[in-house]
Amino acid sequence: MNRNVFVSAVVVTLVASWMVAVSVAEDKDKPKFTIKEVMKLHKEKLHEKFLEGKASKEEKEKLISAYEALAKNMAPKGDEKEWTAKSEALVKAVKADDKDAFKKAVACKTCHDAHKK
Repeated sequence: MNRNVFVSAVVVTLVASWMVAVSVAEDKDKPKFTIKEVMKLHKEKLHEKFLEGKASKEEKEKLISAYEALAKNMAPKGDEKEWTAKSEALVKAVKADDKDAFKKAVACKTCHDAHKK
């Protein structure tokens, strides 16, 4: 009887550990920001602050995090690879502090025409 209780406890512990591991893995893949939240940063003109060279280190990190999340979100329409490439271009430009590349990558109409519903 004690052995059955022990075995049951071990099985429950293993299953619970596996469920936590799966949950953590899913959270890691889940975007930190929704598309709408990233666009809100644009409405707040954070991208313009970056272009003007006035964004703080924290604001740049927020942009990077937002654009990384953008790449993890599904494109509302259009080609997924194109969506990911555009999002990654934003990340790369902010990380490199490359204003010219960022200005080209952040062109709203280009993304909206291809991907906005």
